[in-house]
Amino acid sequence: MGINTESEWTIVLKLLLAVFLGGVVGLDREKHGRSAGIRTYAAVCLGATLFTAIGEHLGDLAAASRIIANILVGIGFLGAGIIYKNDVTNSSNGLTTAATIWCTAGIGVAVGMNMLIIAFVATGALYALLALHHQSWYTNWKKKMHAKHGTEKNDEE
Repeated sequence: MGINTESEWTIVLKLLLAVFLGGVVGLDREKHGRSAGIRTYAAVCLGATLFTAIGEHLGDLAAASRIIANILVGIGFLGAGIIYKNDVTNSSNGLTTAATIWCTAGIGVAVGMNMLIIAFVATGALYALLALHHQSWYTNWKKKMHAKHGTEKNDEE
């Protein structure tokens, strides 16, 4: 099954948009010194978009659905490797990174499926969630909640 030049350029534009949106999500992580940053998030979004756009181009909804399902499984597997338990502090680490990488793959799938408004809104929402951790009102509220309920504070990332 061949592809015409116009379709290829459409996919190229999707890929560039995916790099941008993934980079936006990774920006907060990069600014705060996390190991997964702009390059990681951009690459996840790019890969998800690439495979989804190719699947969409096949014109077979079942094939595209299988590709998307396997992207989610693959990124889930990647996320499982990111999460680890610290036995010394009895806390889990990597949860935020794993969850946001998984969501970033979803953004890539949305771009690949031409759901651009959804991709932009999801990017903004994900960035806002990541930035929340660095807002003083949120951290103060979180400390109060931990003190009130006697829960262990775990700022895993």
